[in-house]
Amino acid sequence: MRRLSTLAVLTAASCAFAAPASAALKPGATAPAFSAPAYLAGKPFTFNLADALKKGPVVVYFFPAAHTSGCNLEAHLFSQAIDKFKAQHASVIGVTAGNTDQLADFSKETEHCSGRFPVAADPGAKIAGQYDAVLAQKPEWSNRTSYAIKPDGTIAAAYSDLNPNKHVQEMLDAVKALDTGAAKH
Repeated sequence: MRRLSTLAVLTAASCAFAAPASAALKPGATAPAFSAPAYLAGKPFTFNLADALKKGPVVVYFFPAAHTSGCNLEAHLFSQAIDKFKAQHASVIGVTAGNTDQLADFSKETEHCSGRFPVAADPGAKIAGQYDAVLAQKPEWSNRTSYAIKPDGTIAAAYSDLNPNKHVQEMLDAVKALDTGAAKH
């Protein structure tokens, strides 16, 4: 009996990692305002969501921890696509509660962010908690959840999946769907 319950727990845990989760903040909801210590190309600054939204849509993507395999890949994919986001007048910010002491390096390393977009520290996953982006298996870390936020501060789209491969395309499609004043081709 004990073996069966252990198997059931392991199966449920593997399903939680494999299946996309649904983000609690749905399109139309107000995005929680936040400010956080951040780095761009290794330089510290304070990121403020309200200030960023004055310039256009913002993609806020939460990731578990700097210098981990999936997060390295996701940062690299966002870095490669940053000009496509800029063409839509959108900015990108990565937010993490894990390995925050490594963010300065992570923000500038060419295999990760390449200095092309900022990453912010979220000690204790407080911001992630407001966005329902806390990793259930490790609550002191952020889950892999991305949000496209309209300039009016409402959620345009949300995507949550521990697999990093689709976050960039999901968020790029979301900002392209917004009327941002970008030239349409």
